[in-house]
Amino acid sequence: MQGGYMTGKRRLFRAFGVVSITLASLATVSTSSGASGSGTIAKGQPVLIGASLSLSGDFSGDGDAFQQGYKLWAADQNKKGGLLGHKIELKIISDASSPTQVVTNYQALISTDHVNLTFGPFSSLLTLPAARAVNRYGYAMVEGAGGAPSVFQAGLHNVFDAALPVANGLVPFAKWLASLPASQRPKTIAYATSTDPFTEPQIPVAEKIIKAAGIKTVYYKTFPAEPSDYTTIADAVAATNAQVVILGSVDVPTVSAFMQAFEQAHYNPKAFIATAGPDQGKTFLSAVGSGNANGVMVPNAWYGGSSNSESKTMVAEFIKKYGGTASEVNADVAEAYAVGQVITAAVKATGGFNNAKIITYLHSGVTIQSVLGAVKFNSLGENNQPTAYTFQWQGAKFVEVNPATDPGATKILFPKPAWKN
Repeated sequence: MQGGYMTGKRRLFRAFGVVSITLASLATVSTSSGASGSGTIAKGQPVLIGASLSLSGDFSGDGDAFQQGYKLWAADQNKKGGLLGHKIELKIISDASSPTQVVTNYQALISTDHVNLTFGPFSSLLTLPAARAVNRYGYAMVEGAGGAPSVFQAGLHNVFDAALPVANGLVPFAKWLASLPASQRPKTIAYATSTDPFTEPQIPVAEKIIKAAGIKTVYYKTFPAEPSDYTTIADAVAATNAQVVILGSVDVPTVSAFMQAFEQAHYNPKAFIATAGPDQGKTFLSAVGSGNANGVMVPNAWYGGSSNSESKTMVAEFIKKYGGTASEVNADVAEAYAVGQVITAAVKATGGFNNAKIITYLHSGVTIQSVLGAVKFNSLGENNQPTAYTFQWQGAKFVEVNPATDPGATKILFPKPAWKN
């Protein structure tokens, strides 16, 4: 989840069902249609929803998972009659993880393909330029992977993130470290983070709590989002022999590279948490192996074992279609599915596909239930309802460990077990 959370990763009575329409409105349903003004959807015609996703490039693993989530929601909703009786058709095109291409894609989706609604891309890095482009046409952009402060500080009125805002994602982990008895509390910590709007805001918040607890920062390094080699940085972290490592990562390859370098250096910190990557289920396990995954942590607001009834249904449907276990379901799937659920509620409440009305509705303070739990947007478009959690791989199981006071929390593995292929 990047963005994301899931993650820190991340619940709805779905507003499914065919809405009755008066005879006068059966023929068409009003919709915003970009620069061309007010358009309509004729009776029997589909509602076209456009999205740009990273189906190649750095974020391709997340993009694929988001596509699965969007498609799973669309299939479920179509079984319920679509949206206001209109079958849902998704138009998904690849942006190759490029902030430039994502703008071109949304411009084409709106002005050439004439989509009725838009769903967001993956990552805060791409969400901000995408939201700006979509905003020029008066379209709403509901997304699930653009929770960085920079997205909402831009002053856009049309962007809504259904997932957890990222800034406080590491707070439960930091508070847990600070709460440990002095005899067990680590003495040193190292921070390494990519220069990404998703990762960087999380580190200072966590460091303030951790430093106040007397844990000394022995290494703090930011690195380009696309370095040619992580080994030098990882080796520098290992050389400090820090007892805790916080890695500001956005994907599985970054985490995997650091873990491999740590293992080769015979360095095993007592606690290791990465901001994204370990939340990607089977993709993460396949990259690092369940032995090495054991003990690795990640922040998020959703996991496959969530007790949320909507989440349980979605997970069961996902496993039926794609196989695997609940622990292996990527949080991105849930975040994407929740985007669809938010749109379902907004379309039903406004009685149509008018983007201006949808934006007003989502800013009205209404609470919508989703697989991520309650969704309620503040004036900026952030969802202020999710709880930040810490999750940990314990063998091949992905479990909630923080806050420790939560009834569903599992006892944390600490110190982290040794690397084991």
